[in-house]
This record gives sequence, C-alpha cells and structure tokens, in this order.
Amino acid sequence: MGRIMGNFHCFYSLTVKALIRDRLVHIFSLVVATVFLLIPVFSMFSMRQVQELSITLCLSAISFILLIFTILSGASSVWRDVEKRYTASILGLPVSRAEFVLGKFSAIAVLIVASAIIMGFVSCLVITLITLRYPADIPVNWLNLFVAVSADALKYVMLLSIALLFSTMSTSFFLPFFASISVYFAGNASQEVFDYVAGEYGTTIPFLSRMIIKCVYYVIPNFAVFNMKVQAIYALPLTPAPIFYAILYFICYTGIMLCLSVWSFNRRELV
Repeated sequence: MGRIMGNFHCFYSLTVKALIRDRLVHIFSLVVATVFLLIPVFSMFSMRQVQELSITLCLSAISFILLIFTILSGASSVWRDVEKRYTASILGLPVSRAEFVLGKFSAIAVLIVASAIIMGFVSCLVITLITLRYPADIPVNWLNLFVAVSADALKYVMLLSIALLFSTMSTSFFLPFFASISVYFAGNASQEVFDYVAGEYGTTIPFLSRMIIKCVYYVIPNFAVFNMKVQAIYALPLTPAPIFYAILYFICYTGIMLCLSVWSFNRRELV
C-alpha cells in the first residue's frame, strides 16, 4: 500500500508540474487578468444595480474560464500522452493504469480548484472596490459568494471526470472535446426539460417519448444543482439542503465516471 501511494504521489506531482509549465495555463492567466480588469468598466453600464452586475460578471467570468480550461485539459489529458507515446514510458514504471488515470484527474482537479480560489479572491477585491464606489442597498453576502464559487468548482471537476472518460476511449482530441461540450450544455438544460415533461404540459408528449426523456435525464449530469449564483447576486437565504445534495451528487457521479474511466483505460490497447 505504501509503495502504491508513493508511486501515485510521484506521478501526481509530475503531472501537476507539467500542467503548470503548460502554455495553456499561462495564456489563461493572461485572459483571467484581462477579464477581471475590465469588469469594473462593464459594471458601470448599470446605473442602478452596479453591485449586482459586478457579482454577475465575476461569477460568469469564473464559470466561463473554468469551463474552457476543464474541457481543453480533460479532453487532451490522456489522448495527448498516448499520441506522444508518454504512456509507454510511464506505464513501464511501477505505475498502474488506474494510478495513471486517477493521477491525471487529481492533478487537473487540483488546478481547477486552485484557479477557482484565486479567481474568487480576485472577485472579492473587484466587488469590494465597486461597492465602495457605488454603495448598494443590499449588502454583499460573502458566504453566498463563496458557496457559489465552490459549487462552480465542483461542477467543473465533475465535468472533468466526464471529459476524462471520453479521453480514455478516444484516439483523437475531437471526440472528447465536442462530446464534453455537448454533455455540458445538455446537463445545464436537463432539469428544465425534466420539469417541463413532468408538468401538465408534458401530458401532450407521447408516453414512450416521456419515458426516454426521463431515462436520459437520470443518465446525463444535472449541472443545475450547482447553480447558486442567484443567491450570491441578490443575497438571498441559502439553506444547507441544496448544498448537501450538490456535494452528495458530486461524489456519486464523479466516482462512477472515474470507475468507468479506469475500466475503459484498462481495456484499451496501447501501441
């Protein structure tokens, strides 16, 4: 057990260092700095809700940047190593395929969480500067803002596990990339579609179609459970129940995706 954990930790550390040296991370650092510098300018377009608009822009910027980083990193994580024959040298060491997959996931997940923390801290600075210049009637609920950023980080770590699954099955970059984007959009809309089908208007849909839609709803991820932006923007009360459900859903769904990723990579033939 000690040898296995030591090999995993070594591979995980090397993966983190390689990701930090990646030009993609440097480019995103530049984009993040530019976006957050422009937020105070765009926030002034709303004369009555400057604070609310600044929080909305900060949360939207964090979500968009994490989405791009997650899909690009997750979709190319395994495929790039297989394409460049890195897996042959890595798996020649005392590193199992399961450790390889979990090490990749853990390294990228740590960078996603770290990026969310840094951007959340920068958002707090931006929002504080704006509220000092344009005081609002509603005080900023910093706890709700923290919960909203944390929920976004969990959402994209879960999306990473899905992108990683596609990456372990694919021999090209395009399938995991476009499949991950499709799953992301479907997962954001799944709750609304399910509510429509389960409501009174759903009775007009044929029974077989309703059953298929409901089955698909339980298979694809439901990203709506991680959407807590409204509570952060308007300082609305946030109960513990949705937070607990989001964490439980994240653990179960991500665990299933990682198990499938390990199973898929174990069955894959590497040339």
